[in-house]
Amino acid sequence: MTPASLAIIEATFDPGDRTRAIGTWAGFSGVSYAIAPFVGGWLLEAGSWRWIFLINVPVAAVVAWMTRRHVPESRDTTLSGKADWPGAVAGVAALATITYAIIVLPGAGATSPRFAAAAVLAVGFSAAFAVAEIRGSHPMLPPAIFRPAQFRAANAITFVVNGALGGFSFAFIPALEIVVGYSPVVAGSALVPVTAVTVLLSGTGGRVAQRIGPRPPLVAGCLLCAAACVLAVRVGPGAGYWTVVCPLAVLFGLGLASLVPALTASAMNSAPDSLAGLASGVNNAVARVAGLLWIAALPPIAGLTGAVYTDPVRFHASFVLISWICAAAFACAAVLAAALITGPGRAAPAPRPALAATPVPQLACLPGSYGRSLG
Repeated sequence: MTPASLAIIEATFDPGDRTRAIGTWAGFSGVSYAIAPFVGGWLLEAGSWRWIFLINVPVAAVVAWMTRRHVPESRDTTLSGKADWPGAVAGVAALATITYAIIVLPGAGATSPRFAAAAVLAVGFSAAFAVAEIRGSHPMLPPAIFRPAQFRAANAITFVVNGALGGFSFAFIPALEIVVGYSPVVAGSALVPVTAVTVLLSGTGGRVAQRIGPRPPLVAGCLLCAAACVLAVRVGPGAGYWTVVCPLAVLFGLGLASLVPALTASAMNSAPDSLAGLASGVNNAVARVAGLLWIAALPPIAGLTGAVYTDPVRFHASFVLISWICAAAFACAAVLAAALITGPGRAAPAPRPALAATPVPQLACLPGSYGRSLG
């Protein structure tokens, strides 16, 4: 759904307005992610965590009705419509085995049969996916999409930024509950300033990126998020909301309002118009995989095992280490942006034969990037 929402922007907005539209998209997408932790905390206190699955039913029904009634349709009639089943199966299998290998590594060890089997399968499925996309007649991820250097750079930064966001948010809410002593509702509400600032300023961030180019906002946004992670080291027993939690949440909001529109626009604008939907899908997939892998990898790195969740002192030590790792990641993303991101120019159309079966936007994404990470 996230790639489709960005594809809507690409198909319905003039090129000169797209960056600002993406900024507005980023701001409004944050509203649900301010509500989600709050509602989740309330459900935990009022009933059962299983109720979270029921929330999706009325929301999905309303969105489906609104889409059918109000969203115009567009499609590329030259496409064959054939699906890349070999690539899809190999890609899913590769991600599944990579994730499983990361999960079993801390407990079983690198010499265990389970880890060895998962690692071998991961390499094999990854190679099969690459072969399927290179040799297939209808690849879902044609290699030509990665031809523009800025598209590769934007996705590399997306991977680092969304991994850091996913890893930090994974540990931040539990830290407020376990270390500081907040209730689930209060801990879930602690990120409201992030969304408030993002909603208010993302449109402005998009306009700034459109006016001066994406590199300065990207660098500034990554550095602000790095500073927020550094401030999170102060989250400890007795930490005050207004003196510790709120300032870092505001910094995160400022950072995301600056970097998300610029990063998403860089990824979208570096691909040909005909591949806007595919570019959006790739960028969204990179963001999701980054969050998945970072959340799987950070707990064993930081010693965050199940028993640690019952020990505030040990959990605090793990959270501090995660905060420093995420701060370093954001700083690295700032360096990558300064070195690799150039301007907002759109790539020239790719050769048609290599991309004949590439999906284009049905209608005209940090990282969806931001949403998934802080949600």
